[in-house]
Amino acid sequence: MLTISQELVDRIVAHARADHPDEACGVIAGRNGVPERFIPMENAERSPTFYRFDSLEQLRVWREMDDNDEEPVVIYHSHTATEAYPSRTDVSYAAEPNAHYVLVSTREEDETEFRSYRILDGEISEEEVRFIP
Repeated sequence: MLTISQELVDRIVAHARADHPDEACGVIAGRNGVPERFIPMENAERSPTFYRFDSLEQLRVWREMDDNDEEPVVIYHSHTATEAYPSRTDVSYAAEPNAHYVLVSTREEDETEFRSYRILDGEISEEEVRFIP
């Protein structure tokens, strides 16, 4: 189960809405599996159907997390025209075995789909999300 503050959820959704029609992406760093620090990242592809972290930005962010004794607790991105479910490409890029992979669908203007998954060895498992006020 992913337990996450409503503030962090709101920031993820705002980032996804701001970057629409392109996919948004980023990380929430934390310790001991607790999401704490919101890190919006640039979608190097600037695409409505695909995202990729800029390699230099990713290296900088991962080093910063290491320096702060943090880990990527949540890795998020948006889908702009489809449901919030991992694509084959998303699964192939899922390299953090302990991360929660959050997807946000911005396909509906007035409705947001927010879902979380664990992706291990190509296997997708949806998990419950508990929002903390």
